[in-house]
Amino acid sequence: MDATAEILKPKKKAKWKIVLLMVLSLIMLTIGSGFVYEWIASEQAKRNFPPPGKLVDVGGYRLHINKIGAGSPTILLEAGSGETSLSWRNIPKQLAEFATVVSYDRAGYAWSEKANTERTGANIVHEIHTALDKEGIGGPYIIVGHSLGGMYARLFAQTYRDEVAGLVLVDARPENDERDTKAIYSQEKFQGNPPASILKLLKMSGGFRLFKDFLLDGLVAKEDREQFINVIAKPSFFEAKEKEGNLAHTTEDAIRDQNLGSLPVKIIARGVMPDVSKAGISAEGGRKIEEIWQAGQRNMLNISTDSQLIVAKKSGHYVIHDEPDLVVNVIRSLFDKVSANSGGR
Repeated sequence: MDATAEILKPKKKAKWKIVLLMVLSLIMLTIGSGFVYEWIASEQAKRNFPPPGKLVDVGGYRLHINKIGAGSPTILLEAGSGETSLSWRNIPKQLAEFATVVSYDRAGYAWSEKANTERTGANIVHEIHTALDKEGIGGPYIIVGHSLGGMYARLFAQTYRDEVAGLVLVDARPENDERDTKAIYSQEKFQGNPPASILKLLKMSGGFRLFKDFLLDGLVAKEDREQFINVIAKPSFFEAKEKEGNLAHTTEDAIRDQNLGSLPVKIIARGVMPDVSKAGISAEGGRKIEEIWQAGQRNMLNISTDSQLIVAKKSGHYVIHDEPDLVVNVIRSLFDKVSANSGGR
């Protein structure tokens, strides 16, 4: 072998090692910069987005509750999975024109602190009841629950029956939903939401903030993205949401075949089928899932002898966004009915 080649060979290897080291260093610097950027931005967000309500200790951790308005019964808003007090947008202000309205964030969500208990419906219901009691916000309550929050609303009414005057269930999750749709989702090979570990990494690395319009497209409405990035999307949020989802079946079990007597119940069901093709679900699979959901809405009429179904003809699952005036009007009608039955406000 040529002597010159022998001399140059080690130098060539050394050169590639230097290039590789530089590339790896650049990658690490970029990743590190993302984490630093997100930390600084998150600290600034704490100052720019203070909680509108109050943090109330419920046993070693605090819930954020926001009380506005005056009048009885008190309207308590229970948001859906991954939704917060902010999800109601302008609905609380509209309701506060005639009633006391309480919106809040479940433990780990938005401004509320991370819980040290399991994310079961029983614990969640106990926590908000404790917060209301500590703040002197007594019943009677009209509980308004959207989606998963509808199951929590029903469990609240079941647990504290004497304190609840009425229920409004807004496209609420039926108690048999997981059991009845499990085989369909399995057949469709539906993977569900990304694990909390990945979502936390995207948050802490600045991914959500830097690429929010790409990553949140179809998941969070444009007008809600700034609040999502700066208030909601925290590691504790993704953990709490995942844990709630994993334990939702325990709440289904707790409220199955529920009997609330003659408690006034208004059920608002969506009238527009969601587009599930974006989640990789076939048209036939989506049709079956929708049939189960709609049957579940109508089955909820059986939880009370004084129940009514209202179809939100222009709405998908987020009736609170698609037809907020309908939601307000239904709540108002129930409020007036309860007030009249109790002899006035």
